[in-house]
Amino acid sequence: MLLDGLNIVVTGGTGSLGKMLIRRLMTGELGRPRKILVFSRDELKQHEMRISWHQAKLAIEDLRDFSAEDVLEFHIGDVRLYDTLLSVLRKADIVIGAAALKQVPQCEYFPFEAVRTNVEGTHNLIRAIREHGLDVQKVITISTDKACKPVNAMGMTKALQERLIISANLDYPGTHFMAVRYGNVVASRGSVVPHFQNQIDSGGPVTVTSAEMTRFLLTLDQAVDTVFEALRSGQPGDTLIPQVPSARVIDIARSMINGRPIDIQVIGVRPGEKIHEILISEEECGRTSERNGYYVIHSVIPEIGSHSRPLVRDSEYSSCETLMSGEDIHRLLQDAGFCGGSVHARSDV
Repeated sequence: MLLDGLNIVVTGGTGSLGKMLIRRLMTGELGRPRKILVFSRDELKQHEMRISWHQAKLAIEDLRDFSAEDVLEFHIGDVRLYDTLLSVLRKADIVIGAAALKQVPQCEYFPFEAVRTNVEGTHNLIRAIREHGLDVQKVITISTDKACKPVNAMGMTKALQERLIISANLDYPGTHFMAVRYGNVVASRGSVVPHFQNQIDSGGPVTVTSAEMTRFLLTLDQAVDTVFEALRSGQPGDTLIPQVPSARVIDIARSMINGRPIDIQVIGVRPGEKIHEILISEEECGRTSERNGYYVIHSVIPEIGSHSRPLVRDSEYSSCETLMSGEDIHRLLQDAGFCGGSVHARSDV
């Protein structure tokens, strides 16, 4: 299978996406990696993750012959620090770059910190592979809809991250550099759904920035599915976009409140926020095709990849395009572990 016997490095491996990526990699659905190297800068999260895997190893049927102690390897480090990143990349066959600063308001207040992680961290990754001739097969970085026509610091740094990773195919053709781009992951740390849940648990009010605001929504599993599709079928310079639904944020709040006597307050747009997000811009439509149920944006650089694929969109892919019904929102929240305004306990592994 695809990942049999390979070493997989996951930067930002203790974040919400990183943990789900590792959980899915450990099930062996793409093959049995030799090592999964968890790279992050938070020693407490690494310790907690290690303990969780130790406690779960006998409880998860899929893992009975796939020991976490043998496969998982933890590395303290920061993508901003070239030497620590290089040390773990020397072992890598596949790299999934999930390390990021992603909170929009915080990046507005500290934009250079976003540059250091999202831009310089990506440059360090590319530089290490290029300068040391590392035998890395594929690199996939995680981007966001906010990188498309960006208006905030986080989106601008993610747009630059995409450009860096795509252009790296020119400098080091032995490695396939790709990106995935998607919207709001429902249960991820810092997303609107856990925020609303905390407000509901406190009795409200639930605060919504704009009654018209819309967002693309997907579960952590759908986010991992997108990364896995890039691993399976991605070509150098590809940016994969999942075809996911969107909803009004106020409708998400109503679904989570679920008829209880909790007020909703509209408080105004926060620094750097858009009313509607875009996953594919007008400029990108002319180089966007479809593959296996995903949109694929092909490189703007003509030397990378083929531009002969058929056009599949003639307008922007916007979050106000096709909105979910209340029932659809409720179903998505259930899939993400939220049901009727209550959150179900989720395992870290």
